Amino acid sequence: MKDLKSIVKNAKTSGDWWGIREYREKTQFRSSRNAKLDRNSTSIDHGLMVEVMIDGMLGYAGTSDFSPAGVSKAFERARDLATSAKKYNIYPFDDRIRPANQGSYKSQFESGISQLGPREIQEFLIATTTELSKADYVFESSAWAMLTETDINYISSNGSDWQQQFNFVTYDASATGQKGDIIQRRGIGAHPLQVGAEFINRNDYRNQNQRILSQLSELLNAPECPSDKRDLILTPDQLYLQVHESIGHPLELDRILGDERNYAGWSFISAEDFGSLRYGSDILNVTYDPTFAGEMASFAYDDNGVEAKKEYLIQDGILKRGIGGIESQKRSGVPGVSTARATSWNRAPIDRMGNINIEPGSSTMEDMISSTERGILMETNNSWSIDDYRNKFQFGCQYGRLIEDGELKGVVKNPNYRGQTVSFWNNLSHVGNKDTFEVWGSPYCGKGEPNQVIRVGHAIPTCKFNDIEVFGGM
Repeated sequence: MKDLKSIVKNAKTSGDWWGIREYREKTQFRSSRNAKLDRNSTSIDHGLMVEVMIDGMLGYAGTSDFSPAGVSKAFERARDLATSAKKYNIYPFDDRIRPANQGSYKSQFESGISQLGPREIQEFLIATTTELSKADYVFESSAWAMLTETDINYISSNGSDWQQQFNFVTYDASATGQKGDIIQRRGIGAHPLQVGAEFINRNDYRNQNQRILSQLSELLNAPECPSDKRDLILTPDQLYLQVHESIGHPLELDRILGDERNYAGWSFISAEDFGSLRYGSDILNVTYDPTFAGEMASFAYDDNGVEAKKEYLIQDGILKRGIGGIESQKRSGVPGVSTARATSWNRAPIDRMGNINIEPGSSTMEDMISSTERGILMETNNSWSIDDYRNKFQFGCQYGRLIEDGELKGVVKNPNYRGQTVSFWNNLSHVGNKDTFEVWGSPYCGKGEPNQVIRVGHAIPTCKFNDIEVFGGM
């Protein structure tokens, strides 16, 4: 990383306030298919984002030229943009929206990703697909890992000086099988974490292969999921995406303000709903928690330099806070969280999800199953669709098991469910305890124009919902 103070000292700065964010990222993508090496790539991204405030208006300019002349040119460009945009200013900001913080953050890991050689990763992935290919009903096996090292360095004219270092790993493995004209796929579901090179020795990854093959065989011989209404139990590898789409996105303040309508849609939520809307049943407690070790969006500061703190978004079922950085909070008058984040050095921060979690409850898995007279358990996402308002949705899962009279019964294939956001979460009847709690998330949450793909985390227990519409079919 660069010495930003020396760079600024030798460059021509300007503005009532300014900040510089250096962003360096190295990403390795390795994959194996059918017991052979499939893909092996490495990319490096490194540059600076200059932010300047002129009379309450912000201007941005990115550069990969670290010379004094290159940085001076970025300052000039950002200043010119802020000045020319003043006539469109919709809110009187000042430098209080950029708090001065000093500190650091580092992902928790045993050894850095850089300590893991490409050969070790490739051998691990090839061994996985080799084992998954042994079953005669499997015609395709796949395993991949994306390993990213990210460093962010930030200083500002009002005294900010902080650094953050991240190690991210996303891993998945799956097998696709065929019996006659029936084709099914069973996998882990892409599993992302802040972790180091030790991920390759995780027993829960190495022990997944036999479960995948066994459940794939069950699916190839299973009947279609029934189409009716029944109680629904969702495990964390599916429920995290439900939280992402029907809680995370609709609570983003820039959607509620209308900033995202052209590209990613808006929200059924209005500013007046905060503090009063019963979003879910009284056992639903959803937090924004950037302090949760190991989740993808754990950090000390967002990209505007705001200190990251745990906050309740939904408490006892009532909507409390939005997901929005300090600028959207000021504009909307709605309390938010430290979520202004950028995907790289050449993007300005916007309102993004972070770690959006459901707090564990008191129910065991046995409690949820035994209390179900007629229901279904679904695992691992396969498909999803949700409208522009984040209201009506449907999700498809890889694996389903029927529940009758408090007992797990037969496997069904192509299980799907649908609903509407508020009624769905108000039908929440059981929240799993810590024994059902798992850390999931996504490395691929897209939003904004130009598009920004960012990492989000979701730590989720298994949950049960009453009277949900389920159906079969791909």
